Amino acid sequence: MNITRLIRASLLAGCTLAAVPPALAQDATTPHAPEDKLTDTIIVTARHDTIASDAVAASRQIALPADAAAIAARVAGGDIYGNGALSGQLSYRGLAGERVLGRINGQRFATGGPNAMDPPLHYAPSILIERIDIARGVAPVAEGPSLGGAINAKLVQAQFTDNASMSPQVRVASQYRSVDDSYALGGLVALASEQWRFGLIASREQGHDYRFPGGTADGTAFERNLYGVHAGFRAGAGELFVEYRRSETDPSGNPPFALDMVYFNTDFVQGGFRGQIAEDVGLTVRLGHVAVRHLMDNQTLRQPPAAPPQARATFADADTITAESALRFGGSRAYLEVGADVEITDRFVTITNPTNPAFFIDSQPNVRSERIGAYLQWRGRAGAMQFEIGGRFDRTEQLAGTPQLGVAVPMGPRGLAAAFIASGRTARDTTVDVVARAWIESGAFIPRITLARKTRVPSVLERFAWLPTEASFGLADGNIYVGNQALKPEVAWIAEVGFDWETDWLSLRPTVYYRRVDDFIQGTPFDATPGVINSPVEMVANMNGDPTPLMFRNTDAELYGADLDFLARPLASIELAGTVSLVRGQRRDIADNLYRIPPANLRLSATWLAGALSLGAEVFAAADQNRISGTNSELPAKGYATLGLFARYAFTEGLAIEAGVENLLDKKYAPHLAGRSRVGASDVPVGERLPGVGRGVWARLTAQF
Repeated sequence: MNITRLIRASLLAGCTLAAVPPALAQDATTPHAPEDKLTDTIIVTARHDTIASDAVAASRQIALPADAAAIAARVAGGDIYGNGALSGQLSYRGLAGERVLGRINGQRFATGGPNAMDPPLHYAPSILIERIDIARGVAPVAEGPSLGGAINAKLVQAQFTDNASMSPQVRVASQYRSVDDSYALGGLVALASEQWRFGLIASREQGHDYRFPGGTADGTAFERNLYGVHAGFRAGAGELFVEYRRSETDPSGNPPFALDMVYFNTDFVQGGFRGQIAEDVGLTVRLGHVAVRHLMDNQTLRQPPAAPPQARATFADADTITAESALRFGGSRAYLEVGADVEITDRFVTITNPTNPAFFIDSQPNVRSERIGAYLQWRGRAGAMQFEIGGRFDRTEQLAGTPQLGVAVPMGPRGLAAAFIASGRTARDTTVDVVARAWIESGAFIPRITLARKTRVPSVLERFAWLPTEASFGLADGNIYVGNQALKPEVAWIAEVGFDWETDWLSLRPTVYYRRVDDFIQGTPFDATPGVINSPVEMVANMNGDPTPLMFRNTDAELYGADLDFLARPLASIELAGTVSLVRGQRRDIADNLYRIPPANLRLSATWLAGALSLGAEVFAAADQNRISGTNSELPAKGYATLGLFARYAFTEGLAIEAGVENLLDKKYAPHLAGRSRVGASDVPVGERLPGVGRGVWARLTAQF
């Protein structure tokens, strides 16, 4: 570490991090709080006192990564698609991308990047996250359409108090991480009373190319800023709320993709009412809008930059309007809820050559999706048996405009554009989801079962990608894809069985699951003669470097596995915690495996607690992955294990320092789900998986007042 890094580390270590007091570290007003037995919660900036909450993860064990998906991946059944410092996607029980519903502060939205450079958690800086809620296995129908689960990142906000007068709430956060010479600063400044709350949040993060044993991963630097305001007015047992945020991602690298981020400028606004309007009658109304403006290119960060004929700069816009309402009769443990929601998304993507103004292609021209849905959800009990049963109905309409092309675009893409213009360019789908959960509260042992039918409508990319490109919502497999307007919705039949066992010193929560997915959407060879260039699509794909393009088609698949999390306190001063995850994904129509399925893995931590001081170590181990997708030209991955150390010292109830060492043994490894580097001037060879970070230290200071 050079002197500049030492100075920076010293300055950041001297910054205070003020956390909202534990009594305030809950939702502002949450009449629809998640059921503990149905939701995994990862606490990031505050700690729960129960074994069940801490069983997932505690932030004291790791350096908070810029990518919040890496935090969510610590849940049992979780893993991460490593597509860049700010572009990771949560893989949950083998499913990822648009199959996992992602939200920020309860707000859903369409990502702006056609290759998902900005998945939902891109907009949740780790330094500002209060908690992450993950629906255990199957998401309730009230959460909205979701095939493979649902995640909601809750950012820090001002909290109501018990006093009539306004009082300040301050939280400032800072962290330094040596492996990429990164820093993160963020915080909350607020005023609140028992009736009003006003808050301002802001954060800044910046990091350089990270180091690994053997070199530096070029093109992994990042820079992001976020700021916003929010307010709430408590009206009786409910709250009127409004919030606005602006996220600005500056040039940041994406080695697995052909282009890097130049900017994401994104505005979030939402408001509404949540709470009780009468005794045992709850109402939630929410309106929201998200506007994403995005530019990516292969000139600003990519080394070496592309030659002028291959230079590309892609502009992408995405706007999402949402409206939701729900009426609940009853309390939190017995109720009937009826709701409806609307989601309207508009996208526009234009590919340009910055050295030639006459070259431009509208690859996603005025693509629009409109969805309207309604649901009914009931929770009740019969003796010791408790139930949550729900069903939802959704109607989705999608359409695409007519692409425009510059005069410098060759005839191949022009022919494909003409064929697309002559096609229908519309689609209508009706989907029905049903979820039934049951569990028995019988003291320490709680058995549970879930049966569900879940669906997913094809994305506008999967349907309307008329131009063969590498856009695949972040698969990053190096293949070129083309859309298919004949796609049908995916239908998953799901069964899950498990139990929760909680005593004074032990928490154990295993689950076994099976998902049979009909019409699973997968890239397949464009025609029956892959490698033989005998179609316009293959000719254009060959011009882009891949003579064997894939077309999105309906296939059949199945995923099954088991996972568990546990926490044990055999002694008052000893805490053992961890997760185990195992999933298998395979095609049912042909003999092949699904792409990017995580290997079996184990996470185990041990902590020694002695009053204000705690010391610990964490081991993460992943097995070999040899069950790979031949369709996606996937390569096997070797297993590995890493060791980290961490420590925490609380000077007072509100002041503590946390520090640690990651990858203590400086192990060189490459996670199976990591994307493959396309950066020429890097110590990571082109086509190789991005390696894990090398040995590094981190420090974080927390305080409250």
